Amino acid sequence: MTQIPYKVLFYILDSLSRLSWKNAFRLSDALRWLIFDIGGYRKKVVLANLQNSFPEKSHEELHAIARDYYTHFTDLLVETIKFRTASPDEIRDRLQGDISIMDGFFESKTNLIYLMGHRGNWELANLFSSLMFTHECIVVYRPLQNKKSDQWFLDLRTRFGAQLVPMDNIFRELQKPRSKPYCVVLANDQSPNPRTAFWTNFLHQDTGIFRGVETIARRYNLTVLYADFSKVPFKRGYYKVVISLITDEPKSMPANGILEKQVRILEQDICNQPHNWLWSHRRWKHCRPATIKPEQLLG
Repeated sequence: MTQIPYKVLFYILDSLSRLSWKNAFRLSDALRWLIFDIGGYRKKVVLANLQNSFPEKSHEELHAIARDYYTHFTDLLVETIKFRTASPDEIRDRLQGDISIMDGFFESKTNLIYLMGHRGNWELANLFSSLMFTHECIVVYRPLQNKKSDQWFLDLRTRFGAQLVPMDNIFRELQKPRSKPYCVVLANDQSPNPRTAFWTNFLHQDTGIFRGVETIARRYNLTVLYADFSKVPFKRGYYKVVISLITDEPKSMPANGILEKQVRILEQDICNQPHNWLWSHRRWKHCRPATIKPEQLLG
């Protein structure tokens, strides 16, 4: 695309961000019909992922989860557009939960790493943490190939002071001196390089997990937390956060023990609210290599 079509696209997105929430979800319903009912976007991927993850569920149950997921997916799209201009009060109102655990960590000057899965709305989670945490928020991300799209998301994600750092630069970033404690925030449930991944069983499937989190936590002795974002039933666009402590002694955990504990929590959270995960992602596109190194297994 040339520069002019991008300007038009982002003008439209910024204009849509000013819709009322009621009209935004009307737009989501229309998008769901276009993307999934008419376009059939990745419906085979969604159903295959669900069938493999929940072999005990009936055909009807799986299709019901899929239908709920399609609405969740397009809700994420319009919510993200809305968050481009949403006020701080709207952000605080849309995500609630007990985050008092952060006060003690700040008082003790404890540096943290927050793990998340792709549950709830992770753009909302980022904006909420920027507003509500006293820690300096360092959000790890993978830059988009298209620079104009990447800048649009950067502008969205840094609205309330979050610092975005590409994954390849995070070790260098954490070596910098800081005047107050920090928390690193990242989601690590996408598909990694199978030759370097930690391999475990997740949702009845052999699954590779990014090992960077474990390396970061051990190298900088970071307390590891897990944040889950569930959807509030019957309140469209509202979420609840629950924070769990994985470990405050990362160096004492067995190899890949941090990741294994996170995977078990994430798995249970998905089972509790199955439509609230990124099922259209090709999560299991890689197979376990025939030969893997000892450091790729649970120690």
